[in-house]
Amino acid sequence: MFDLHEVLPDIGKLVLAAFLGGAIGFEREAHGQAAGIRTNILVGVGACLMMLLSLNMESLYRHLSADSTVRLDPGRIASYAIASMGFLGAGAIIKGKGSVRGLTTAAGLWLVTAIGLSIGAGYIIPAVASTLLSLLILYNIRMAKTHFPHDMYSILILKVSGTECPFSQIKTIFSEFPDVSIQRINFYQTISPPTITYRLRIMSKDITYWREMVKRFSEMPGLTEVSWVEGTVP
Repeated sequence: MFDLHEVLPDIGKLVLAAFLGGAIGFEREAHGQAAGIRTNILVGVGACLMMLLSLNMESLYRHLSADSTVRLDPGRIASYAIASMGFLGAGAIIKGKGSVRGLTTAAGLWLVTAIGLSIGAGYIIPAVASTLLSLLILYNIRMAKTHFPHDMYSILILKVSGTECPFSQIKTIFSEFPDVSIQRINFYQTISPPTITYRLRIMSKDITYWREMVKRFSEMPGLTEVSWVEGTVP
């Protein structure tokens, strides 16, 4: 049988780990990430439970003498918990054509693991402070990030009917947008029906130009299609 007074502090730690993990999971859930509230709660509670198990392992072998071959390391289970979180974090990362998504969610799961371990070890105040700091970063840096300029790569596809090459006109239009540069040009031609398709790999600092650029390209004679796809980062 167990003593309720001894177990209540551990139950309180598990509840606190669930609450703090859920707070970070709520932010991820609000931004459409698969690893949301439930995942982060389970990670936090699981990490806290592993830390409690690691710390209380000593009581199971307290009756052994110093001459025993049994050696206990309270940090061993915790270290494996951090290492195994890499598998769950890798599952949250999605690689697209030109970007990698889910890194923040994976880092959040790793953080929730550390928070759960800290609560299990009784390191309550730093765990709460880490949660508050992380929420402050997640909610505010996300908005500030939109003001940071960064390179964006796209593939512009232009399909022109006829056999005349309008590349000089394409270059003229691009010259009107100094913040957009052409990285690579590929094109191919079909005979029936006669068309020329251009694939231009372009780089820019933002995407505010695209409406005006599409409007300018739509004025080209013989243009039948304009489309954009995500480009790869070199």
